[in-house]
Amino acid sequence: MTTAKPARSGFSGWLSGRLPALTTEALALVALLLAAVGSSPLWALPAAVLAVGLLAWTWRGALRGGPVSSGQTIVSRILLLAGAYVFSAVHGSLGPALAVGVGVAALAILGEPLLMAMSRSVYPVAANLPGTGVRPLLRPNTRRAVLVNGAAVLVALVTSFTELPGVIALVVATAALGLVGFTGWQALTRVGARHGSEAKLLATLTAYEPVFLVHWNAPAGTAYQIAMWLPYLERLGKKYFVLVRSEANFNEVVALTMAPVILRSGLTEIDDVIAPSLRAAFYVNTATRNNHVIRYTNLTHIQLNHGDSDKVPSHNPVFRMYDKNFVAGQAAVDRFAANGVSMPAEMFAIVGRPQVEHVAIATEPISSIAKPRVLYAPTWAGFYTDSNYSSLPVGYEIIKAMVARGCSVVFRPHPYSQRSADLTRECERIRALLAEDRKVNGTPHVFGAKAETEMSVVDCFNASDVMVSDVSSVVADYLYSEKPFAMVAVSAPAATFTDEFPLGRAAYVIDAYGGRVRGLDVILDDLLGSDPLASTRRDLKKYYLGDIPADGYVQHFLDEASRHL
Repeated sequence: MTTAKPARSGFSGWLSGRLPALTTEALALVALLLAAVGSSPLWALPAAVLAVGLLAWTWRGALRGGPVSSGQTIVSRILLLAGAYVFSAVHGSLGPALAVGVGVAALAILGEPLLMAMSRSVYPVAANLPGTGVRPLLRPNTRRAVLVNGAAVLVALVTSFTELPGVIALVVATAALGLVGFTGWQALTRVGARHGSEAKLLATLTAYEPVFLVHWNAPAGTAYQIAMWLPYLERLGKKYFVLVRSEANFNEVVALTMAPVILRSGLTEIDDVIAPSLRAAFYVNTATRNNHVIRYTNLTHIQLNHGDSDKVPSHNPVFRMYDKNFVAGQAAVDRFAANGVSMPAEMFAIVGRPQVEHVAIATEPISSIAKPRVLYAPTWAGFYTDSNYSSLPVGYEIIKAMVARGCSVVFRPHPYSQRSADLTRECERIRALLAEDRKVNGTPHVFGAKAETEMSVVDCFNASDVMVSDVSSVVADYLYSEKPFAMVAVSAPAATFTDEFPLGRAAYVIDAYGGRVRGLDVILDDLLGSDPLASTRRDLKKYYLGDIPADGYVQHFLDEASRHL
């Protein structure tokens, strides 16, 4: 597999990231030199003002709660303090209060690296776990300390260039140093509290007596992977906890559940959570760190995954390391064999897709709907070029044709689409098209935050009469509705598309191979009109989503999971 080339080389990327800081340092150095050799007090002023202005621009998001750069601005702030000292000394206004104030401010700034290091050692261990308290430890507010240090630099500069008494700079600098010290004390006490929680973690979990754990490690912003399974795991009625491996994942899961959430980052820390009562571990993706838990042979390891599709990752040989793979239907089992991944039948359990329990089934043929609503749910570009199935590069053309036919559109791109500048640009083009049509013709399109965050995937399914998507797990889930759908063939020509992606047999395949859409009008005539694939969809629904009675669909999953607990 090949990955996309990085947008910048290592050096150019480093230079781009450091350019504002380097420019600020250069301006601060110029101000210092001009303060030392300039015959006029005003020589150093422009460079100092520009340096302070650029520093403020660098920190522009901090006042709204955003991050503030400390390490990259230490040199520039020390140079500005030195400039204030030299300017006052050369031009005769340096008093003891200002001199001491400059020194105290410099000491506060130089203490920031140690403060940041201590703060990084403050991270949560557990939330919602009886015996440890409900609220996890909070990291000290280092951003506030850095901003006050910046204010001390500004006050020192203003004092040196004006007739203001130096005691003002001393008072502000002393306050800054005091805040650094107080924040450091907070960090030390909270690190001690973390060590205390870690020391008794196994004993606390043993007393809690969990029956299973859910292991999740993923990039930030992908909580949908675990969010889709938590409601059903909770319905098992057994004590459990979620084990995460990063602070970002910890915060995401805490927002999703009242079940205990445990953060253990390192391999050797996993021993702290393997309580004697544990019987099984569930996984919702194939993250590399899953093998940190799989090594515990006393547990039954069950892979749930976070969707079923014909994508390459859905038949990855790594699935063989789990004791059980819960799959939606026989199609998933056959997919492994068809792609040369040999797995014995006992490694699989067909459990359906409980997440589709609230998907509404079509009640009338698409041809009877005068102005159908189309859900456009394109996937993203994938981590590798051989798993790039996104139709977004041609999505504008497809949606424009839908709009021309009087359709309303629900536009819900994959959340990872924003990771690509090209796909982000295509999303914006489609949103602009829908916004303009809604403004001019009053068509009730749904897009933006409404479709992407306020509505769930199932809400989008139920709000639509037909769907256009790619090789994606949403296609198999949409199959449950028995509504017509189209798949966009990006990685293979339409003529051979179903050889690689069998679910395409139930879809109207839009040929976009090579980046050019072909025969779109004919496909849309079938998709929105006669719908000759209606019976095929009903047959493949059982193959992909399990031949399970609707009234016991979710219970089938719960019964199978309970067998291992």
